[in-house]
Order: sequence, then structure tokens, then C-alpha cells
Amino acid sequence: MGKLEAAVRKDIRRTRINKTIITTLAVAGILSVAVLAPSVLGAMGRLGLINPSQKKQSIKKSLTRLIEGGYVRIQDGEIELTKRGEILASLMGQGSLALKKPRRWDRKWRVLVFDIPERRKTLRNQIRSTLINLGFERLQDSVWIYPYDCEDLITLLKADLKVGKDVLYVIADRIEYDAPLRKTFGVS
Repeated sequence: MGKLEAAVRKDIRRTRINKTIITTLAVAGILSVAVLAPSVLGAMGRLGLINPSQKKQSIKKSLTRLIEGGYVRIQDGEIELTKRGEILASLMGQGSLALKKPRRWDRKWRVLVFDIPERRKTLRNQIRSTLINLGFERLQDSVWIYPYDCEDLITLLKADLKVGKDVLYVIADRIEYDAPLRKTFGVS
């Protein structure tokens, strides 16, 4: 591989790491320094976005760059987005304002189903609140729907909240009586 190819691959990997850090913070709000690395590392490992032997070093470098750029700040052992970081997150389509929407709908529904026990009611309410902020529509209490690809974000959410198999991401071709949903999301 040539030097140019290697440089492009390195830039792409760095961009993905930065995007994952911003996304994790946008979804979770404030994270402790100790929680950020495992959340981001786990999600990126599952998505195959980072070389396992360089995980911690890459996260530290990216976090340092984001702090120097004024996108993230560390205060009292917690990492949070700055106003500039929130703007970047929304521009990336990963902030709490809205998920990135493609020009054309692929005619597939993304369904999120979760089964969180009563003893973890706070977590269940946190998931619902996050889904509302992201623009999901409620079909039933624990069944939510969105028309665009959001798998990466849901993977990060699951990793951050440590819910794993309790939250399922489904891609559906059709949903019965979806006319009201199509109208709500403005898709046809």
C-alpha cells in the first residue's frame, strides 16, 4: 500500500473515532472519563471500525484532539460536549436534535423493541426519553419505530446503557397500517 492510501485510511479511522466519541456524548449527555473509553471501544469493536491493538491509544488521541478543538471538555472527572460540540453533533446528524436523514427513504422501517424489567424502571424511562429526543415514534410502550438507518447509534446506546440483548434492532420491509407513520415522518 502506498503512502497516500495509508494516510487516507488513517484519516478515515480518526474521523470515525471522533464521530463515535461525539455520538456517544450526544446520546448519553455527560459521561465519566472511566466510562467513555469502554463504551466507545466496545461499540467500535462490534462495528469493526478500529484495530483492537490500537484501541486505547486511538481513543485518547481523538479525545485530546476534540478537547483541543473545543468540542469536548472535562470537568470534575466527567466528559461533556461543549456548545461547539453540540453543533458538531447535530451537523453530523447524531445529536439529540435529529438523526441523519438520507435524501431518499429506502422503504424499510427500523423497529426498536426492548424488554427492561420493572426493577430497572429508571433505565427504561431513560431509553424512552432518548428515543423521543432522537425522533422515534412509539408504536407500543416498548416498541419504537424510525424510517432511516440508525444501527450505529443504537449500538452505541446499547453499549453505553449496558442493555445488550434487552434491546433488539429490527429492519422491517413492511408494517401493517403504516400510512399514519409515513405521514408523521414525511416519507412515501
